[in-house]
Amino acid sequence: MSETQTARTVIQAPAAPHPAITATGLTKHFRGFTAVDGVDISVKQGEVVAFLGPNGAGKTTTIDMLLGLSQPDAGQVSLFGLTPRQAIGRGLVSAVMQTGGLLSDVTVRDTMKLTASLFTHTTSIDAALERAGIADIADRKVQKCSGGQQQRLRFAMALVSDPGLIVLDEPTTGMDVEGRHSFWQAIHADAQRGRTVLFATHYLEEADQYADRIVLIRRGRIVADGTTAEIKAMASGRTVEAEWDDASGSGQAEIAALEGVDSVEVRGPRIMIRANDSDAVARHLLTRTSAHDVTITSQNLEQAFLQLTGDDTEGE
Repeated sequence: MSETQTARTVIQAPAAPHPAITATGLTKHFRGFTAVDGVDISVKQGEVVAFLGPNGAGKTTTIDMLLGLSQPDAGQVSLFGLTPRQAIGRGLVSAVMQTGGLLSDVTVRDTMKLTASLFTHTTSIDAALERAGIADIADRKVQKCSGGQQQRLRFAMALVSDPGLIVLDEPTTGMDVEGRHSFWQAIHADAQRGRTVLFATHYLEEADQYADRIVLIRRGRIVADGTTAEIKAMASGRTVEAEWDDASGSGQAEIAALEGVDSVEVRGPRIMIRANDSDAVARHLLTRTSAHDVTITSQNLEQAFLQLTGDDTEGE
């Protein structure tokens, strides 16, 4: 297809029933250390899935196996019912990784032309650059692009084969807030057209805002899988806050002794209590203390993430 051809409106992907991703029992060892331990993942076509976990949890190793960049010691992967090599060779799968894959002394447009030459069927280079938000720097050499612009170029390169699945590993690294926002707007627009997206990120607000589903990995094992609301609900308890004036500290000790209270923290004039029974805590504050302006909030995604993946200190 020519560089000026109009972009297709239908994402390239095999018809159902094949899921975009099917991985069963993925296991990977490194010198006696188990980085990935029996991971099962299934992603339907058209889903946007966030793959989250602490540093060293096994995210990148799992993504490498999904893309065929690393072979599992055990388990199997299929993408649209094909092997990773077959799916990528047909242009059905693209990836945006954190680093690598760019030639510094060529222009952005020439980089795109080189990438397009690897595929039999491609979308418009101009359309891919426009969707990635870098059409205005098409004639700039890669070495003159900022880190965020280079990440956008990687995204444009991933779009050029018009894949049914894009895998993103920390895609907004090096981008400023505005750049991250416009990047995710582009991803969201593609997802609405039916493209499947699997992404790993350290920015939990990105997962909260853009993912249909969240998969949490800890020490090489999946520990949670569900919608954002379901993941938040898995973290027990709520936070009760109130205006507080207790110079003696006796009231704080009484609250800490209440059944179901996990933690009590005083910050200036405010007291914050994490508890399973938030109603009982609020009742105690309002009837047994001088506390006022009481608020009760559910756990947010960050709190759920920390609770479900906590004390993961192993390196990947």
